[in-house]
Amino acid sequence: MSPSPSPHPPSPSPKEGLSTEELLAAELIDAEEDPAPAPAVAAARRRLRSRPLLLFAGIVLASLNMRAALAGVSPVLGQISDDFGMTATVSSLVTTIPLIFMGVVSPLAPGLARRWGTETVLFGALVLLTGGIVLRIAPPMATLFLGCAVVGSGIALLNVLMPGLIKRDFPEQAAGMTALYSTAMILGATASAAAAVPLERALGGWRGSLVSWALLAGLAACVWLPQALVVRRGTPHGRPTAAAPRTAAGAAGPREQPGPRLTRSVLAWQITLFMGSQSLIAYVTIAWLPTLFTDHGMSETSAGLVFAFSTLVQMAGSFVVPVLAGRMRRQRLLCTAVALSMAAGIAGLLVAPVAGAWVWAALLGLGQGGALGLALTLMVLRSADAHTAARLSGMAQTWGYLLAAAGPLLLGAVHQATDGWTVPIVLLLCVCAGLVLLGLGAGRDRRIGDGGAAG
Repeated sequence: MSPSPSPHPPSPSPKEGLSTEELLAAELIDAEEDPAPAPAVAAARRRLRSRPLLLFAGIVLASLNMRAALAGVSPVLGQISDDFGMTATVSSLVTTIPLIFMGVVSPLAPGLARRWGTETVLFGALVLLTGGIVLRIAPPMATLFLGCAVVGSGIALLNVLMPGLIKRDFPEQAAGMTALYSTAMILGATASAAAAVPLERALGGWRGSLVSWALLAGLAACVWLPQALVVRRGTPHGRPTAAAPRTAAGAAGPREQPGPRLTRSVLAWQITLFMGSQSLIAYVTIAWLPTLFTDHGMSETSAGLVFAFSTLVQMAGSFVVPVLAGRMRRQRLLCTAVALSMAAGIAGLLVAPVAGAWVWAALLGLGQGGALGLALTLMVLRSADAHTAARLSGMAQTWGYLLAAAGPLLLGAVHQATDGWTVPIVLLLCVCAGLVLLGLGAGRDRRIGDGGAAG
């Protein structure tokens, strides 16, 4: 989608590790392949890149929004439930519905970007996110759930298109921009979680706390508006912004290039389920960790701060673990280590949920950040070429989010049925055990599409 397409991260040699820069760039793999932009669109983008401050500000603001609207819900979920008279099972839909739409809408993003331009779709995603955040505070409970669906749809588009845009427009600064992008996402989630209860008290209730994040999303949309307008002005009326990708022979052809059948690859499914299982634990934590603490006597403010701390600690794991992964032929030990770190934090919630809260939060954060970084890196390490890595990323994002969506709903139903947290925590420990088994498979020294390996 640029006049000089940036190279995909090189496929790792089975005997060589990736550098830190290559591993950071690996996180830019997504489901979108770069089609050829229309000449006028390419020229418009060159003008935008000649003044990169606006683009830089847009990336930072969009990244801050990619988790904030979700992380700010759980510290005030009890108030939302009380206001609507919801059971634990029903209230879990506030977290589950966005995840479902993140999985369903993600595959639509590349086609929308080819038709309207990445900048226009990113602007539309931020408008959707702003509208969804506002919808969530409307009085009817149905509108709350509708707003959750809109929020999930907006985040899905940002998830898929933002990494590709960074790789396209900052090919020489991939490592630094990836670190900035990832850090901004985590900081947005951390700030949202930490500020949720103080904002609730300052603004007169949970509605004020949730809707305040529409200001950040709206500001990001305003920054992306001029970029979207510049690209659209360069697009002939009624024509897409980019032509279809070309086949290896050079002729225009369908987007899907020949490659291994991922749905028939055991290795591809192991990576996908690893991605989905760690996401399930992450979103169960987002949905229920503050509630678990308050049910054991912790104040709402303290519970929000502990949750925010756990989110912040994820940065360490998400940076260090991928670097270590690139230095190894096999990542089985790392997969086991991050799963055990999460299991230790979860098990601690059974023993001393309040007294050891900060320790359990740190173990959870390290494990979750490491598991996410490892899942993203395995998509590259286990692929024989960039095209396969991009397709594998799309498969893992779609099915991973749909699997993760079951977590908050299932745990909420079990919590309601058992009137306690023991059984839900034991179920999470079972998921951690499954992560170990999946990691033993995904961490093998094999690559999908390499020399006819079945995977």
